[in-house]
This record gives sequence, structure tokens and C-alpha cells, in this order.
Amino acid sequence: MPEHPLELPADDRILSPYTGYTRAHWETTADLLLAAALRYATPGHALIDLPGPPSQSGVRSDGLEGFARTFLLAAFRTAGASGKDPHGFLERYTAGLVRGTRTPGRDDAESWPEIGHHGIQGQPMVESASVALALRLTAPWTWDTLPAADQDRVEQWLRGALRHTPAPNNWYLFPLTVAGFLESVGRGDAETRQAIERGLGLLNGWYQGQGWYSDGDGRAFDHYNGWALHFYPLLHAHLAGDRALLDQLGPRLGEFLDGFALLFDANGAPIHHGRSLTYRFAAVTAVALGALTEVTPLAPGATRRVLSGALRHFLDRGALTADGLLGLGWYGPHEATLQRYSGPGSPYWASKGFLALLLPPEHPVWTATEEKAPAEGPDRALAVPAPGLLIQTTGADGLTRLHNHGSYKLDSRQPERAPGNPLYSRLAYSTRTGPTSAANVPDNHIALQARGTRSARLRIDPLAAGPDWLASWHRPVFPEGGPVLPSARIESLTLVRGRLELRVHRTVGVPATTPIHHSGWAVALMPEDAVEAERTEQTAEVRLNGPEVTSQLLGLHGWQTQRAVRAPQGTAYGPWALVPELTGTVGEAGAGTVFVALASLTGEPDPAPLAGQATAEVNGLAVTVCWADGARTVIDFGTEGHDGDHGHDSRSGQGISVTEQAPS
Repeated sequence: MPEHPLELPADDRILSPYTGYTRAHWETTADLLLAAALRYATPGHALIDLPGPPSQSGVRSDGLEGFARTFLLAAFRTAGASGKDPHGFLERYTAGLVRGTRTPGRDDAESWPEIGHHGIQGQPMVESASVALALRLTAPWTWDTLPAADQDRVEQWLRGALRHTPAPNNWYLFPLTVAGFLESVGRGDAETRQAIERGLGLLNGWYQGQGWYSDGDGRAFDHYNGWALHFYPLLHAHLAGDRALLDQLGPRLGEFLDGFALLFDANGAPIHHGRSLTYRFAAVTAVALGALTEVTPLAPGATRRVLSGALRHFLDRGALTADGLLGLGWYGPHEATLQRYSGPGSPYWASKGFLALLLPPEHPVWTATEEKAPAEGPDRALAVPAPGLLIQTTGADGLTRLHNHGSYKLDSRQPERAPGNPLYSRLAYSTRTGPTSAANVPDNHIALQARGTRSARLRIDPLAAGPDWLASWHRPVFPEGGPVLPSARIESLTLVRGRLELRVHRTVGVPATTPIHHSGWAVALMPEDAVEAERTEQTAEVRLNGPEVTSQLLGLHGWQTQRAVRAPQGTAYGPWALVPELTGTVGEAGAGTVFVALASLTGEPDPAPLAGQATAEVNGLAVTVCWADGARTVIDFGTEGHDGDHGHDSRSGQGISVTEQAPS
């Protein structure tokens, strides 16, 4: 592992036996991150122009982003210390605030860009929320020290967020946050009230149950659920002392955390799924918020275990550049992790993870002895049907997998265009693997092949659910110039047992003899380490041994060949990768063809072969799986109705039932 450039306190393995980190480590990390970033401030401190390629919003907006997101970090650091600021961070940010809002929009070295509509100079609206929240947290030492004229100019700039149109998603919470600050300092009016009511109204419309919000229209479920959709409104309610709003939103966060806390590996890593992953340990924001608002299901020691585990994970794995900056990427640089809106200051939304510093030093989260993370407990299978996510953890290795049967990044207005977004379209994600590039063979995918091209999985429609399984369907979409199969669909089911994943697919309306491919977990390898894995491609099981994980894939029914396929662009976990793949052919049956496979991703050394773990027998649309321990599972794709564990799909008139019989 690369050494991070921060000089931190010595580990405390008595108080924190798992991570060694205490509150002092968090404070020191914050101080060092701020000191490193502030070296790139303009002379008047209004912009922080960090090195790196600019985002699509341009250098001026990126400079504001660097200022706003590190200002939020400084706010958590100093507010959590009751205003103590021995390094003078707030003085510099206050000066920059005044200078940046003196002449907004002017083309000089210090002026902030004005806030516009989404798509038309809209990025400053995002940053306005960080500025407003930082001011709300530090008002006695920043806002209250400003002359009235400077306060007026800051207010005028912030109100641009209330007067322009956000993106149709979590962006509506940025004006809410700005309005909450203005009301907190006695500058509220009808405009601020309307922004808050509008944001909360949309939030309620996006709530899907079980603690999960969609990120706007559609079914985008990802880390924004924690670091935006819960974060902004619930923190606003907490700071405002709004008991009614806390009682409404708090239980949603508590229910969310019950499953979300499982999505952190024993090694500290969050689940690698969804966009904006360069924000890294911002993933713990909701965990800290649960402790702050007292709605968390986690014990204090388990809370700190998750928080510090994530922070240490990235610090120990090269997330910082040699001069102490948070670089663009995951560990080191990784272009596929980025979005068009990613600029040099973007990674500093990781500042949200430092929300934990608002908990005072005497809070049990800081004083309790660390406990195991939820993923280190007994093996778990948790189906969360609202977002269509199935969580699978194994205590022996502390690894988490997330099986996706409902999250995708398209709203109702957007057409389906292949190849889709690898961070949403795959069947599964984990805390130790990342998806392959859209230009390479996709991992954890099911695809038809026609005219030399393969289909994509874009809109994912939940189909049925049980306690340890989920099912969905999608319409195979080919790249431009490829065929259109209007009646074709693929139904997919994942059922988990320990480290094993039973993957069953049914094709409907697909022409007979169409080739079909199914892939498993991609493993980041160096090319010289892959030769042995590629030589085993003719065996029944494809097995890929990586430095931290082993990926296995075995065809149980319908698959004819197997191999390991190269992914030269690698993943966020390495510059080069291999992907296990099965290939079969769609049959003549009018009711569809069923394919069955067994997959595994594990951190256990030398795992047992998949052969012998399970067998499958298919009779029409019914699959009977016999497990090695004598248990049986029957999956029937031809069941009508939806009673009990049955799922019904109104589009096809068909349903899915799963019956599980324990060993006799």
C-alpha cells in the first residue's frame, strides 16, 4: 500500500482496536487537508485553484468549488471545537467570502461566478449550499463578524440559488440549505420559505420506503441517498430544532442505516456503486448524521468503527497526492470513476464525512471502545425491495456485495442508449471490486449478441422479492446500428447463501439460436499474473485469483462454454483486469429459455470449488437447486399471481415464485 503524506497521531489500539483512529486522528486529518488545499488559494482567499484538469464548468467555477467544499471542512472542524481555530482557517475563509462576493461575475482573479440555472452556469448553485451550511455552523466567528454591507452582498449572491432552476434531483436541496441559513440569521422571507417547502415537498415525493429516496424522477438509488437526500434536510431540521421535521425524517434515516451500515467492508471500504465515487469517505455522512440526530440503530463503538474504517481505508490506499491533496479518482487516479462535472475541487465533498466532528469529544461515539462493523458479524442476506437492492455480507472475510435489481441512472424523459453506465447497469457491486470500463467486456452482466454487438442493461424493473433473493427484468438494448428486439426481455433473479450467489436468467421473446453471455466478478490483476487464470478457461469453473479476492463462476444449466476475458482498462482497483464469462444459446421454447449459474466473490484464502456446492435441474420454467447441505430451492418463472413470496409482472402476465426447503 502507498504511504499517505499525513503525519497523524500514533494509533490507539486500546480505544480503537480495529482502526487505531480516535477523534484526534480526525482533527489532525482535517487540519492537514485544509493546510494543503489553502496553499492554492488566490491572494484574497476567494478561490482555491487546485491543480488538475478543469471540469466542464470551467476554471472559475472550479476555484469556487475548491473554496466552498474546503470551507465546509473548516466549518465542521471549528464548530466541533466550539470555535477554537488555532490555525486561523476561518479568518481566511471569511476574507475570501467577502472578496468573492464583492463583484460577482467579474473576470478578475477573485470574483465568484454568479449562480445560474442548471446547465447554464449552474455549478455555483451546488457550491452555494456548502457556503451556506458552513456559515450556519460558524456564524458566531464568521457571519456575525461581517459589516452589514458585506452581509448584504453575501446574501445577494446566495439568493441566486433561490431564483434559478436546479437540476431535477437532489439539487433542490441546495436552495433549501441556503434558505435555512438565511432564516437562521434573521433574513428569512417568503422566498426562503418557498425554497424550503418546495425542497421538502419534492423529497417526500422521492421517498420510496425502507429509508431510500430516489434521486429525482426515476430509480437512481446510490450514495446520494446518504450524502445528500438524508443529509441536507435532516441536518437543517436538527440545526433549526424543528421537532416535527425531525420526527418525520429521522425514522427514515434510522431505517436506511439498518441496511446501509452493512455496505462497509471490514477493511473500511464503502460499496463501489453509483456516480461521484471520487467523494470517497463522504459515504459515511449518513452514519455520522444518525449519531448526531440520535436515530441510528448502531452502537457508538460500531458507528466509530464504520466512520474511522472508511477514513483510514482511503488514506492508507493512495487517495491523497504526494502534497496532501485529495486527488481525482478512487485510490489513485482513475478516469472511469469521474463524471464530466468532476473538477480538481470535486473530491472535497469528502468533507461531509467530517460531520462526525460536530459530535463533542465526550460523545460516546468518540469515547466508546470500537466494536466490529456490521459486515463482520454473521453472514447476512438482506433484501431491500424499495430500491431493488440485495445486500450480502460474509463475516469470515468482512466483504459486502450489493446485487442490483432496481437502481439505474435514467429518468422518465431519457432514452435508453447502449452501453449504459457501468456504475449502475451491472448485476452486482462489491466493496473490493469495481466495474470494468464501458469500452471493455462488462463484469456481472447478462447480454444477448446480435450483428457482432452485445446488448446493454439500462432500465431495471423490479419483478419480485423474498428475504434472500430479488428479481428484475430489463429490455436488451443494442448500440446504435444494432438490432431492435421490441418483444425481447431478460428476467434475472439472484439468491444468496453465505458467499454463494445463485443467478438465474430467463429470456422472453428472443429469437432462437441467439448467443447469450453472462459474466461474473472482475478481478484486478497485473497482466503477468493472469496467465494461469487464462489457461484454466476450458475447465467447468472459471476461477480468478486476485491479491485480495477470488472470483468464481460456474454454469449449472444452459451454459455451453466458459472462459476468462481480458479487460485492459482495468477497474478502480487496478489498471488491468480479467472477467469470468459463460456463453450459451437461446432455445426454441416459446415460453423462454432458462439459464442457471453459480457465482462467488470471496476474500477467504483458497476457497472450495463451486462444483459440488449446488446442482440445478430445469423443467420448463421451473428450476430445482439442490445444495450441498441437503437444502432445496425451487424457482418457478411461470407462476401466476403474487401471494406470499410470489412476484407478479403485469407486462408479461407471468410471475416468479421461490420455495426454499431446509435440509431434512
